[in-house]
Amino acid sequence: MKKLLLIFLFFNISMNMYSQNTVSNLLIEGNKKTKSSLLKRLALVKPGTVLDTLVIDADIRRLKLLPSIANATYKVVLDKEKTYNVVYNVEENFTIIPGLSIFTDNNDEFAYRLSLFEFNLLGQNQLIGGFYSKDVFDSYGAYWEAPYLFTRKLGVGVNYQNLVSQEPVFFENDNQVDYKFDTKAFETYLIYEHNFHNRFQLGVNLSKENYTFLEGEVPNGFPTEIGANKTALIGEYEYNNINIDYQYKEGFRSLLNFRLVTGGNDLLRNFFIGRNDFEYFKKINKKGNWASRLRLAFASNDTTPFAPFAVDNQLNIRGAGNTIDRGTAAIVLNTEYRYTLYERNWFVLQSNVFIDAGSWRNPGGNLSELFNGSTVRFHPGAGIRFIHKRIFNAVFRLDYGYGIGDNTSRGIVFGIGQYF
Repeated sequence: MKKLLLIFLFFNISMNMYSQNTVSNLLIEGNKKTKSSLLKRLALVKPGTVLDTLVIDADIRRLKLLPSIANATYKVVLDKEKTYNVVYNVEENFTIIPGLSIFTDNNDEFAYRLSLFEFNLLGQNQLIGGFYSKDVFDSYGAYWEAPYLFTRKLGVGVNYQNLVSQEPVFFENDNQVDYKFDTKAFETYLIYEHNFHNRFQLGVNLSKENYTFLEGEVPNGFPTEIGANKTALIGEYEYNNINIDYQYKEGFRSLLNFRLVTGGNDLLRNFFIGRNDFEYFKKINKKGNWASRLRLAFASNDTTPFAPFAVDNQLNIRGAGNTIDRGTAAIVLNTEYRYTLYERNWFVLQSNVFIDAGSWRNPGGNLSELFNGSTVRFHPGAGIRFIHKRIFNAVFRLDYGYGIGDNTSRGIVFGIGQYF
């Protein structure tokens, strides 16, 4: 009898201790557009689970990575039944974002890109939008992405792009020929988010490419028009361990993507492209933020003037110009120190000083070209940022890069969002 009584007491005490550490309800406050059902679905904390502040902290970091959330906090409230209500208070971003990028083209004329995106369609953190650009020729594109369409981990994306541009093609003896590059591409992909640290993407891209001669001296026997219908298998893996506090970031991110292209010909060949961006952010004191990106890129090393990697203002080297060189492998380092000059309510004025440096392997060349200094470009510079803390990605940036060395250039680069 005593044994049964002891067992009963032990069981009763255990159940009482468990109930006192149980989450009875998860509440979402502060959201107006973002659906509470989505945020609860993404959260690891569920009613009936044991209260764990480490799990709550993970949820808060996850919520702050969503485009619709500017900031998130939590509180734990003990109810009458001696269980806990966990309350997530979110501060929403404005997510209908216009975009404008302005830069100079190869003829020192202004080119631009206009865009409009909604990052929280239907309150489900779906992306929809498109762009129009003018860079000698007209280009446009449209996108839809629903990362949580099927489950809290599985979604889908679709996009269509019609890109037309004047592309410099480089032959031996620095002979440059300008071609009109026209590609129409449809792409669809699946998105799988294992957890907020690890995200995978796999899809297919169908494209029709065409190069048409514009001006320059074409080598003997080289065609003035080239075309191909291509199919590409595309993949991406992201590891994200970044903590965001408005304009400040801290942590590490790695983004790996690859593309295996078939359907080419003797000039527009089949190829493989792989690229990995390593990003590191460190907050320094109260107002400083050190940000760095190391980009390693590798592709099939065919001897072709249509190499996949480009040296470009908007992509890698600020102040370098618009598509001034091409290669089949690349190492690029972008590092900058960001400092908050002024902050009040929703507005932030931020300065930055940066160094952009990179080297390329010429088509058909050796990997040693990445390290022997023959293709190195080195561009220090400075810039300014105008930031709205409650509009997603509302960073208006203006940078001036100054090339050091022989045959270098300098210039202003304007855009929306941090450079990386």
